Amino acid sequence: MTVPPSFSRHFNWALALTVIGLSAIGAGVFVFNRCAALPGRATRETVDQMERVGRDLRDAIVQIAQLQPRVTINNRVYFEQTLPIAELALISQKLEVEHEFLHTWAGSTKRLRLHGTYTAKAGFDLRQEFSVTVAPEATIVRLPHAQILGVEQNAVELLAYENGFWNPISGADVQAELVTLGKLARERAAARNLAAEAEDSFLTQLKGRVGSAPPVQVIFYQAPRSD
Repeated sequence: MTVPPSFSRHFNWALALTVIGLSAIGAGVFVFNRCAALPGRATRETVDQMERVGRDLRDAIVQIAQLQPRVTINNRVYFEQTLPIAELALISQKLEVEHEFLHTWAGSTKRLRLHGTYTAKAGFDLRQEFSVTVAPEATIVRLPHAQILGVEQNAVELLAYENGFWNPISGADVQAELVTLGKLARERAAARNLAAEAEDSFLTQLKGRVGSAPPVQVIFYQAPRSD
């Protein structure tokens, strides 16, 4: 009976080892390329995320302020600041003030008492820098501190108008009292801290539109008032 030839005699071990070696090299090259591509993909994903944050903040600020801020993402300017309006009033409050003027001359007294109604508005001067900076380490919105934008006179009521016998009320007296009423209204507006309320309103509206992820740092800076 014929004995079949040995399997090991026909199996080419050199070829098998070559195939195994080439496979290992190919797998190594594949893994190396995948690992080398990971930092590039991660960087691209980070930039995409920063761009998305920058666009979301820009859109939110346009809705709040009707202004496009300067947006810088990873040291590159994506949008320049536009100036469709000069001021943004976020707080409006009615104020009422009274003042009495008394003057006596040679025993003759004149008396003038006025009641004024005013509207005080607080918000932001949009002629100043308003910017958004998005970087890997932080996202910052920068804008000027809020301020009293104006105190407008709505109405003045005459409560008392009494002339002295030889000491009558003059036009200058009335004008001086109107100026005094306006000054009192501005002082009252400042005392009510309307500027701080305007800043709180901005922060609330911004958070309501963009949320808190990622965290956004809002910096209010001191700027000279533009008159």
